[in-house]
Amino acid sequence: MTGGRKGEDIIEVVAAVLTRPNGEVMLASRPAGKVYAGYWEFPGGKVEAGESLDHALARELKEELGIAALRATRWITRVFAYPHATVRLNFFRIWHWQGEPHPHEGQTFAWDNPAAHSVEPLLPANFPILKALMLPPVYGISHAQALGQDVFLQRLDAALANGLRLVQVRDKDLPESERLELARETVKRARPYGARVLVNGTLDLARAAGADGVHLDAGALMNCAARPDCDWVGASCHNGEELARAADIADFAMLSPVLPTASHPGEPTLGWEAFARLAAQSPIPVYALGGVAYADLDTARSHGAHGIAMLRGAWA
Repeated sequence: MTGGRKGEDIIEVVAAVLTRPNGEVMLASRPAGKVYAGYWEFPGGKVEAGESLDHALARELKEELGIAALRATRWITRVFAYPHATVRLNFFRIWHWQGEPHPHEGQTFAWDNPAAHSVEPLLPANFPILKALMLPPVYGISHAQALGQDVFLQRLDAALANGLRLVQVRDKDLPESERLELARETVKRARPYGARVLVNGTLDLARAAGADGVHLDAGALMNCAARPDCDWVGASCHNGEELARAADIADFAMLSPVLPTASHPGEPTLGWEAFARLAAQSPIPVYALGGVAYADLDTARSHGAHGIAMLRGAWA
């Protein structure tokens, strides 16, 4: 995220991430006569004075694409300073729409795979967006110590076969040598599915396991001076301060606890409304953690979550 220049007004913009079931997203080229003509971006436009974000999104989709959103959810918000202006990009995921998108303003459209985008040049503000879109909707957190390692690995195999593509090796109470063995075995089983594995711990441990990156707990996050040198960094957060710190060094965050959990009965929870307020301000994707199950994915997305993270539920 790039902050605006001091004293400069920030232009509010809505951006639509139209998403096909196969994960492809729509990009549009900027028409001739506009700043950065020919560059590719997500469809959208400026929010007019006194206009709500929802109204601006509906108007831009109609004016620019000729469609109406049937299901749209808030996602992330990023501020980016271009040489000519500073913009606040309010991103929405568009899951279902009415009508066939077609250019109304001289653009060219393309459906693109975020993991291997094929259109160039891309507006600089959108590179981190494509990386964020590579994240799957479910984040599984290892539960090997409670289940027993053999049972956990059996359930890991089943979850991977059923589509799980992002795993955190946690189990922080295991001896370091056993955690390394567990992480290596998790990576070995995840690789054939193209799933990513992050280790909750040191960068050295993640590298020794051959993992894709690290996951920082809240304490490590707040004490981290710089981004760990790896491809993927996740972070555990519980409030706005921790989310703001995560935005500086991580690719995504988990925010918890959203709902009551079996492991911490009676403890205060965020609830969906507080979760939504915090997630809407985040420039990085946020997973909802705590008391959620697969059945809560749509609810989580409707409150601004990228997806859900689960400890027990991922291996049920």
